[in-house]
Amino acid sequence: MKLLKRLYEIHSPSRNENRIRTFIKQHVSKNIPDAVIEQDAIGNLYITRGIVENYPCIVAHLDQVQKIHSRDFRAIETRDIIFGYSPSKRQWEGLGADDKNGIWIALQCLARYDVIKIAFFVGEEIGCVGSNAANMTFFENCRFVIQPDRRGYNDIITQISWERICSEEFLHDVEPERFSYRPQAGMMTDVEALRGNGLSVSCINLSCGYYEPHTDNEFTVKEDLMNCLYFVRHIIETCTKVYAYESTEGYHGHSPYWDTDDYNGTEDMMFDIMMANPDYTPEDAWEVYCMNFPELTETEFLEMYEERMLAYGIEMPE
Repeated sequence: MKLLKRLYEIHSPSRNENRIRTFIKQHVSKNIPDAVIEQDAIGNLYITRGIVENYPCIVAHLDQVQKIHSRDFRAIETRDIIFGYSPSKRQWEGLGADDKNGIWIALQCLARYDVIKIAFFVGEEIGCVGSNAANMTFFENCRFVIQPDRRGYNDIITQISWERICSEEFLHDVEPERFSYRPQAGMMTDVEALRGNGLSVSCINLSCGYYEPHTDNEFTVKEDLMNCLYFVRHIIETCTKVYAYESTEGYHGHSPYWDTDDYNGTEDMMFDIMMANPDYTPEDAWEVYCMNFPELTETEFLEMYEERMLAYGIEMPE
């Protein structure tokens, strides 16, 4: 867990990912010298190891929501969990486990396998900035794309915004039940942006053991993180063919709850939050996800969120 805790201790808020990007490049160059590292103009990293016809691929994002780390921030490891703590302030501070857990899994697999592709994106937490501008030629010879970027321990996201993102064949072959995972619908993240950019292979997003994301109380359950790593290894070693997938149903640009075509991503994201967190009040949703809505003030968000709850027929939590 030494590498994981080092990642936690590098503060990488959105639009300020340089330190963690530099650390990753130095770590890979030192420990996996045959890996080829490329960086695009926006700051995304693309890493390739080996030369083959097609590659397994893992993606994660470099940024975290938490804007502040105290100078004495520490990643505290117990037998079961890891959490962030400031001794001087005597308080918890967020780890950025969303998505440094995903970065750690990707780096572990990069070290383990002679043939693999990895991509690390900037700005996921402020609207998938990096993945929306990704170099899509990098993914042309990938057989699938895995993103470990989901809270909890047993979700395998196979649908985002009413659109399937992987084939039934891929879902069958990865055998999620062996690792106690179950298919779920999820929220906006980088694999959805890649699909929107034309990626035509199966993608999934996996729970990777972090809890209370986007808050100072964020923590990682080590057993759940390790189970995700073992699941990703299983997929890489078992799914050795290209799992092409072109979606033909589901989300096509507007919400099924509206008859007009003026659908926008803000409403879609709000609906995903409501489905994922049915016990959240609008205030709870703002506190946890405000960084996902940089175009809205708190008042605007709360009004829209309440309106959408009424429109969707969702009862207001106490």
